[in-house]
Amino acid sequence: MYLIINILGIAVFLVIAVLFSKKRREIAWRSVGVLLALNVVLAWFLTSFSVGRELVLWAAAGFTWLVHVAYEGIAFAFPDWVHVEQMNFFTAVLLPILFVVPLFDILTYLGILPFVIKWIGKLLALLTREPKFESFFAIEMMFLGNTEALAISSLQLKRMKADRCLTLAMMSMSCVTAALIGVYTTMLPAEFILTAVPLNVINALIVTNILHPVKISEAEDTVARVGEGGREREPFFAFLSSSILGAGRLVLIICATVICFVSLAKFIDMLLALVSPAVSLESILGCIMFPFAWLMGLDADEAFLLAQHMGTKLVTNEFVVMLAVKDQLPTFSRHLQGVLTVFVTSFANFGTLGMIIGCFKSMVDESKNELISRNVGYILLSGILVSLLSAGIAGLFIW
Repeated sequence: MYLIINILGIAVFLVIAVLFSKKRREIAWRSVGVLLALNVVLAWFLTSFSVGRELVLWAAAGFTWLVHVAYEGIAFAFPDWVHVEQMNFFTAVLLPILFVVPLFDILTYLGILPFVIKWIGKLLALLTREPKFESFFAIEMMFLGNTEALAISSLQLKRMKADRCLTLAMMSMSCVTAALIGVYTTMLPAEFILTAVPLNVINALIVTNILHPVKISEAEDTVARVGEGGREREPFFAFLSSSILGAGRLVLIICATVICFVSLAKFIDMLLALVSPAVSLESILGCIMFPFAWLMGLDADEAFLLAQHMGTKLVTNEFVVMLAVKDQLPTFSRHLQGVLTVFVTSFANFGTLGMIIGCFKSMVDESKNELISRNVGYILLSGILVSLLSAGIAGLFIW
């Protein structure tokens, strides 16, 4: 029965996308069908086959190893922070970013990541007949994150029409950066986090194809080379210094955001308690998100619990939810563990909206910015639907 509800949920999420579509008659159903089939097969392979599970576990072990390498550097500077029975959130989760982000930036500088992105993007475009750059951008997001992928695609953004820029803004809500995966795996099951990453990428293409279909000519279907435009390559150590500073800023931003959002949530709870002790922010968010959580194939109690965490994640960010559930997770059913982990493994929240709009403002002209700003609701809806679809599809095979 719960499996049938789960399947029904996926259909409902797709119907919602169709109902809100800007151009229903222009939806490329063939591409949508191919992408959906690809995602179902991918989720099946990664969660149900020994080879797929081994692949996921191998990747998880790699990211865990990177985090432990980072602990060596942290221990050199702050030995009393690392050599303890239980490291705090700042040490265990945030400080490894100071190593992992520059490492991925070095791989980008050396051309290794761009090479991988280029060929996976070409393969995806060939399989799905999606525009080359949209496929390329989807893979960029999987490795680099949203703002980084937008930053290195600035030349393309300047050349493409406004409608396609809006498509990229909608897709940008649905990713994580590979540099943070190791951090996530310290709090939630690595097998589900690593399953979520490729599912989000493909679902971003599905949802944008439905919500905002854009037809382009063959002449427009090109990819500008990263580094075009006559810019001289930055010296390596100058590049590395900028990367380290950027990683430091990211650590402080995440830390400040978590402190602020957790405090605000507690403050709102205290205000609501003055009205009624039974009312809290989590209960309100739980009521709003309950129908969507129930469609994941859960009983009412688990669905309400999931709905609360889903709402909290959208209003705050994934770190707030991961911190809240990491100790409780072993008590959850495997299905709830899977759909919750997959849902929260993305940047889809209100804070990301500001980052995306700010990123576009610094790179494209006023007309494109105006279109993106007018469609903030669609950008947020895209991110929510991608997270729901990814959790629903993964949930089909996690019981």
